[in-house]
Amino acid sequence: MSILDLAGANQSTVSFITNYGHRLYSDDFLLQLDHCFGQGDFYENQTNPRAIETFLRSALDFPDEAFDGALVWDVLEYLSPALLTIVVERLRAMLRPGSSLLAVFHNEERAETVPSYSFRIHGHRTIQLASRGRRQPAQFFNNRNLEKLFQDFQSVKFFLTRDHLREVIVRR
Repeated sequence: MSILDLAGANQSTVSFITNYGHRLYSDDFLLQLDHCFGQGDFYENQTNPRAIETFLRSALDFPDEAFDGALVWDVLEYLSPALLTIVVERLRAMLRPGSSLLAVFHNEERAETVPSYSFRIHGHRTIQLASRGRRQPAQFFNNRNLEKLFQDFQSVKFFLTRDHLREVIVRR
């Protein structure tokens, strides 16, 4: 299988995935976001068509149906609504039918900033969250928002963690 990991490369996740014989493609999606949209107003810059095109080429330039799964983690929270729609459509196109996508969303509705993490898979039951500071989310996602966001996918399942995170598993 081919797996896309948007948390950036780290040895524990690479070892976990490749020990099963799968291929792993990693990119630090937040770093790409900061590089493409970080000068000036982060969210306003995400409406610039030229910057969006540059971002998509640098972060999501993969052929259609290239992946059997995607580890998206918490990066979708930091996308403006217009860019979010484009990125989710692109992720759907990059996934093979029947494949899965894992995303994480913070559950604090009124928080001005939320912790940002680097996610590292350490085993079947262990994911380490390494702090990357705090960020302002573009919007709050409740279950209905998430169902609408992933409406073109086959199914959406939600799991609430004790860390005030909502894990979402989406099947294409």
